[in-house]
Amino acid sequence: MAPVTMTQRKATGPQRFMPPGTEDIPLFDPQSDASDVEMQLQTETKQGASDWEGFGEADKTEERGDSSDEESVDIVIEKKKERETVAKDTEEEELERMVFGDSAGFRDGIDTFSLDPSAAEIDDLSDEEDDEEADLENIADQDLFFFDSGPVPAPGSSLAVGKKAEADKDEDKPAWEDSDDERLVFSLASVSQLRKLRETEEDDVVNGKEYVRRLRTLHSRLNGTPDWATYATGKSKKKRRRTMEDGDSTEESASDMDVDDEDDLSTQPLARLLKDADILSKASRNPAKRRKLQFGTIDIQRLKDVAKAGPSAITSLSFHPSYPLLLSSGPSSTLYLHHINSSPLNPNPLLTSLHMKRTPLTTTAFHPSPTDSRIFLSARRRYFHVWNIATGTVEKVSRIYGHQHEQRTMEHFALSPDGKYMALRGSTKKGGGIVNILDARTLQWMTQVRVESRGGIAEFVWWGDGSGLCIAGKNGEVTEWSVKDGIVGRWTDEGAVGTTVIAVGGTSGRDGWIGPDRWVAVGSSSGVVNIYDRRAWSEEAPALKETASDANNGIPKAPKPVRALDNLTTPISHLTFSPDGQMLAMASRWKHNALRLVHLPSATVFKNWPTQNTPLGRISSVAWGRPAEEDEREGSLALLAAGLETGRVRLWEVRA
Repeated sequence: MAPVTMTQRKATGPQRFMPPGTEDIPLFDPQSDASDVEMQLQTETKQGASDWEGFGEADKTEERGDSSDEESVDIVIEKKKERETVAKDTEEEELERMVFGDSAGFRDGIDTFSLDPSAAEIDDLSDEEDDEEADLENIADQDLFFFDSGPVPAPGSSLAVGKKAEADKDEDKPAWEDSDDERLVFSLASVSQLRKLRETEEDDVVNGKEYVRRLRTLHSRLNGTPDWATYATGKSKKKRRRTMEDGDSTEESASDMDVDDEDDLSTQPLARLLKDADILSKASRNPAKRRKLQFGTIDIQRLKDVAKAGPSAITSLSFHPSYPLLLSSGPSSTLYLHHINSSPLNPNPLLTSLHMKRTPLTTTAFHPSPTDSRIFLSARRRYFHVWNIATGTVEKVSRIYGHQHEQRTMEHFALSPDGKYMALRGSTKKGGGIVNILDARTLQWMTQVRVESRGGIAEFVWWGDGSGLCIAGKNGEVTEWSVKDGIVGRWTDEGAVGTTVIAVGGTSGRDGWIGPDRWVAVGSSSGVVNIYDRRAWSEEAPALKETASDANNGIPKAPKPVRALDNLTTPISHLTFSPDGQMLAMASRWKHNALRLVHLPSATVFKNWPTQNTPLGRISSVAWGRPAEEDEREGSLALLAAGLETGRVRLWEVRA
């Protein structure tokens, strides 16, 4: 194989690529004549046209740019046209002067600067007076005078704004305010949860600040002012304090209860009715003409609810004996006092409320006397309270002398219809059961009733004249006890299986025996209610007394009930007679819609009520009330109130 000869290249650096044939093109002399050079270039171009095929204009431009420095090329750059500026008009110059200022205004400000504000005010007043004088010259003579017809009534929407302004003056101003609150608008009538914030029926639209104010008022009314807020503001609550000694009836201390301030009471609707002792102590109204109620069907109409859903069940309801007032309470430790009023603008307004700290209320009741303005409150505690709504004082009775071990709780009590006595069911079951009797005026222990009943006492109720008690034991035995004579007799409920409740009502027409009541109703855990007629007992009493072996004062030991009602299937929790004794309400809290009305003297259940659409729910309390005098004249017979487990208080009107 022949050897390969390698030729070494000289490293002369990068060399410009020359197309073939370019070495033969002679360079022209810049000093030569222009016409000769042009003819020579044209000739050479025609000869090498085939060699330059395929090369574009870009290659030519690149080659020209890489030519030697000996070539000179003249480059002409076109200048961009300058943008024409528009002259500023008068308005733009004025705005620029107002924002940024100018030298003339700066000098004027320095010349007119003064630390005395009165000088600027005088100048402003003089300018305003000149303007007013100029305006008055152009006004017609008849427009210079007007007739003063009194203040113009403000629209409904402006009431909220006016109240807000008054509240801002009275209360301390907040440290920070949101300017957007004035532009917010809330409708109180369109949202069911906000209707409680309305002050009148027509009240609807409020702004943001008024909405916040009403929320704060409602929160403070329900929950009160917390201790940390009271300490921070330095405002002490108006509370009555007194040192409590053992066995004394004292006013409640600040650690156990809260009492609404006098200012808060005066802001409630009709609160002056409670603060005026003369109104509460006036004579009661005359009894209405008795209307006879027909059996079979009942004319009953639902009224506006007294209370909406609350924090707990309503376990106690009580009507005032003379006035349209309804008392309600429950385990939420709050007592509510409503005015029963069927006015369409503001039906059944809340008069006031009382919150007892750590005291889940069980029984609350008005004093039966129309001249006594006290309310009795009790819970599962060793004490009970007495609230005088005429004076605003709240007393606490802490114990019963000599009977502390028998009365460990005072949650179950009953006041006699004549207002003289107060009966408390004892907590001990030694020997059967005990009922302690107190003087309702002095709250001192008077006597006690001890009954022999297996399982203890189920329930007790006062006779209609307040001279004695009917005490039902859990074994079905009923004891008749007189304040004057003690135990006068015992009788057994027929077919009793766990007696739960007892009630008396009506008028027998035979006073001076075992009370003036005609009807006795006994409920059991099986849901059966037995109704007894005492008038028949009184007719048989003379024959029984003639027998020497009778030691029961003419009371049959095993009487026969007029009727046994088995309409309910769960334990009976409530039995209540109407004020005239023509109706009996029986209910069970263990089942939905377990409420029935019984007609007396036929002892039959009304068939047309309640219906499937009647909103009852679980009944936790029942009470009868007397309607207003105007309603009685129009045919109203009684008012029926029912407290529910949801905290609502339903109200119905029975018409004859």
